[in-house]
Amino acid sequence: MEHIRLFVKGLSYSQTQSGAYALVLGEEGGERRLPIIIGGFEAQSIAIAIDKDMNPPRPLTHDLFKNFSDAFKIQLKQVVIHKLEDGVFYSILICELNGIEQVLDARTSDAVALAIRFNAPIFTYAEILDNAGVILNEKSTGSKSSRLHTKLEDDLRSKDVSDPSALETLSLKDLNKSLEEAVLNEDYERAVRIRDEIDRREAK
Repeated sequence: MEHIRLFVKGLSYSQTQSGAYALVLGEEGGERRLPIIIGGFEAQSIAIAIDKDMNPPRPLTHDLFKNFSDAFKIQLKQVVIHKLEDGVFYSILICELNGIEQVLDARTSDAVALAIRFNAPIFTYAEILDNAGVILNEKSTGSKSSRLHTKLEDDLRSKDVSDPSALETLSLKDLNKSLEEAVLNEDYERAVRIRDEIDRREAK
């Protein structure tokens, strides 16, 4: 299957899960975004790797991995997000030592944190983007200043979206509208939950 390259677009703090973040990856040359819920430590590590001006006094775990690899001439060639199962993304590290490739299983949050440090490309497959991606098309929806704001949006925000039953009361049409609004407002953590509810219904 053909690889699609992804780039880190940002981190969004979860409004419903304390200490959780949405890591947002975007496809090369496209409008789809892949939001992935990660923990606070991993989010901090990714943020530090992105911001070159931030220098922790002691190496973080991912920094130690990078230093270890450099010392023993191990290269991280690429990261591949290769599977989505039950809402969990699975990734592999493709490493090289003395011309020999090794494939290692890794959590996606760790894989991305390492990819940034090694300046290694991140890839996924079209099937994963088709199933889990959300589309952000500012050309057709207008600028961020003209964000949608409807009674449906207010009703949904008043509910606890960490509770699946909060979304079960909405029609599929309303869910799709709410998904569009969540993406426009860059509330990716909420978009993930709405998308999962849409996928659950369409799978029936």
